[in-house]
This record gives sequence, C-alpha cells and structure tokens, in this order.
Amino acid sequence: MSGIDDGLLLIGPDWRGAESGARFDVRDPATGAVVGSMPDAAPEDVRAAMDAADRALEPWRQSIAKDRARLLLRAADLLRERSEAIADVITSEQGKPKPEAVGEVHYAASFLDWFAGEAERVYGELVPPAAPDKRTLVLRRGVGVTAAITPWNFPAAMITRKLGPAIAAGCTSIAKPAEETPLTAVEVCRALLDAGLPPGVVNLVTSSKPAMVADVLMQDPRVRKLSFTGSTAVGKSLIRRSAETVTRLSLELGGHAPFIVFDDADLEAALDQVMASKFRNAGQTCICANRIFVQRSIHEEFVAGLASRTAALVVGPGSVPGVDIGPLINADAVRKVRDHVEDAVRAGARVVVGGPAPPDGLGSDGGFCAPTVLDGVTSDMRIATEETFGPVAAVTIFDHEDEVVELANGTEFGLAAYVQSGDYARVFRVAERLDFGVIGFNDGAPSSPAAPFGGVKQSGYGREGGAAGIDEYLEVKYVSVGGVHRGSDGAPPARGRG
Repeated sequence: MSGIDDGLLLIGPDWRGAESGARFDVRDPATGAVVGSMPDAAPEDVRAAMDAADRALEPWRQSIAKDRARLLLRAADLLRERSEAIADVITSEQGKPKPEAVGEVHYAASFLDWFAGEAERVYGELVPPAAPDKRTLVLRRGVGVTAAITPWNFPAAMITRKLGPAIAAGCTSIAKPAEETPLTAVEVCRALLDAGLPPGVVNLVTSSKPAMVADVLMQDPRVRKLSFTGSTAVGKSLIRRSAETVTRLSLELGGHAPFIVFDDADLEAALDQVMASKFRNAGQTCICANRIFVQRSIHEEFVAGLASRTAALVVGPGSVPGVDIGPLINADAVRKVRDHVEDAVRAGARVVVGGPAPPDGLGSDGGFCAPTVLDGVTSDMRIATEETFGPVAAVTIFDHEDEVVELANGTEFGLAAYVQSGDYARVFRVAERLDFGVIGFNDGAPSSPAAPFGGVKQSGYGREGGAAGIDEYLEVKYVSVGGVHRGSDGAPPARGRG
C-alpha cells in the first residue's frame, strides 16, 4: 500500500492528477499538520469520471452475480488484512483513536461482505397472469451510473455502505469523499481494484469544492441515482436539483437522537450504552445520543454515574495509546460545541463535568473539547434543539412515558432514538410511537450491515444496509408475454369446453 501523501483521482483505469494540476492539503485535526494532499478536481475531471462510469456500465451490468459477489468478498478480506495501515490513515486525517479506526475498517469490510450475499439474492418474479394466454415476468436490474457523496466522520464505512450495493447490483459509480478525509477513500478504492474490480466501475473524484461536484453530477442525465450522507441543508438542495433530471436519491441527513432511561432500566447497563452512543468518535456521529432523558426517581444516581465515567475519559491525539476522545474535525466544530455549552449554562444548565474550556494541557487553539455532562437541560436551550456533534451529554428529567415520548418526538429530525428499560412491553409500545428510523432498545450501538439504516422526517429518506440497501440501486420492470398457449400451427387456443 502506498504512502498517504500521494493521493490521485481514479478515473477509469488511471490514477491521475486533476487536469489543472491543482491540489489541496489534508490536515491532521489534532495538530493542524499537513498529512497528505489530493487533486483538486474541476468540472472537466468530474465529467471524465462520468464518461468512464458510463463506458463501464453495460459490461458490468452483464457480469454474473456470483462473480460480483466473489469480488466483493475479496475486497472485504483485503480491507481486513490492511486494517492497521488504513486505520493509521483514518486517524491521521479524521482524528479518531486508533482502536476506533481499526474497528471502522472492519465495519467497512462488513458492508462488502453483506452485499456480496445480496448480489446473489436479486430475484425476479412470475406474477399470476391477467389472461390465460399471457405471462407476466418481473425483473430487477441495476439503475445505471450512480454517485456517492460521503462524510468525513466515517470515511471508510460510509463509502463501502454506498459502493457495496452499487457494485452488487451491477451499477457503476463516481465517489466523492469529504474534502477533510479523502485519503481513506483512496485506500478503499485500492482494495477494490486489487480485488479485481474492472476499470471504470468505481471512479474517485476529490475536490475542495463539493458544491461544484454535486452540481456537475446532478446536471448529467447519465447519473441515475445519488446517495448522500451529510447535512439537511445540503440534502434539501440536492432534492431541488434532482427534479431537473428526475434523479433517484438516498439521503441520510441530520440527527438529534433522544436517549430515554426509564426507572426500571438496569442502571449500569444504561450507563454502558449511553457512553457507547454519546462519546464514540468524540460525539461526531449522526446517531449519537444528543438529548438524554432520565426518569426523575433515578436521575441523581444516573447523573453521578455518567459524570464519573465521563471524567475518566482520556482526551488527546488519536494516535496516542490509551486516548478515548480525539479531536473534533475542525475549528468550526469546536466553536459549535463550546457555543452550545455556554448557551446552556447561561440558560440555567449545570456543568457537572467538563465545560466550554479546552481540556488541560491541550491548549485553546487545538481541535479538542472537554467531555462534558450538562444537567438541568431544558427545551429552550440550543443543545435541546440543534445537533451538537461533539462530546457533550445533555441531561433532562422526565416523569412519565407519554411526556418523554412527546419530548423525544419534538424535533424535525428522525434518524435514531434509544430506550433503556427492563419492561419489554415497551419494545413495541414506545418503538411504535417514536418517529425515528433506527431505534436501539437496551442497545447503544444498533448499526449493522444487515439492517435497513435510515431516517424519517428531515433526517432523509432511503435505506442503506439490509435487503432494502440493494433495492435502492435496482429498477423494477415487468415483461408481459403474450401468445403463451398458441399451438404449433400458430392458432390461438380454442375457447370453451373441449
């Protein structure tokens, strides 16, 4: 595997620079140091990638499902074999602790494993006929050229979650990774090519101008499907632009997850799960707990346990052994977290652990935030209405089930929600009432390649993972066959009794 400072675009069979020769730097969020660079693509580079994907489409569509499955399994194995080296790349450009980065690479490989199986499960149907001399066949076929725009918080897993089903369905793709984390995408594409993926089936375009790339992709009628993970504002813009070419979209947008702890929950297990949800990747996940609702009778004990565990978290560069919380991705992310904490304190919340100041010894100019527990959070605070995307646990007291369901649903977002309870009747009662696409019941880490991941309301539409994940990349058509019962002389069958 090559070094991380020689990134290139992948267009058809060629790794190459941008036509203009322009490049942009990739920086370590822990130190600000340049760790690599990538070509800064212009519209002509994006169009060249689309040309390559278009040329590769028909041969790839005609490939055998078993061959596509075997290729995906080989690529998954290569990711696992290279997990330590790829994790170093993730940590260097994204900042998460090395053990988390290794875990992400294995998670990324699991999507290729899953969709290898789905490639061989794209079945047709024979529908009961509408007339005795007709038969109706239902066929499923890849949509065509697809595009994937991926985020920086999971730079390996989010690209395989999109490319895996596209490859399995017989589609070709143009992938545009986040400009903060393009080096990881290079390594994922290397694994796919080394596994035997034909040239042009996957193309990689990097740019410091993501809006330009999206514009070029959305204006080209050859792009029949685009999958995007990112902000709701950008998702809404893509929806508007998709109308011109009637391009199919899958959108995973913002989240604002409630984490509900009832007084019949196993308290230690609930603390385990909230820590796993809230502080993974320094709170920079779309499904992390953003609003923690705790029933009044266990509130004090829960907050004390949460504070104790949070205070023990080690903050520092992700490359340092023993670190639990790495840097946030950039200065804007740090500023938002500190603004949320300061706003909550002004409005009456109490800082139990942490606070808006940077952790001791890490300076005021770095990308680090102190893991924080806020108690007494109310619905008029910004942290109760906006996604924080940082290591802040905001706790609110509730009294009754109806009350907390209403509080949890009181958001325009609907990606993930969590419930901790020992009453398994609530699995159905509360899950059916929560307006979220993913619900973890006594489970703070519900993501799985076998499950249909996605949101409702302004958290987007479409599903990634599970059987639904490949359906997003398939068109359904039916074929009506007439003359089925004609005799050898071509005459239609006699009517009535013989």
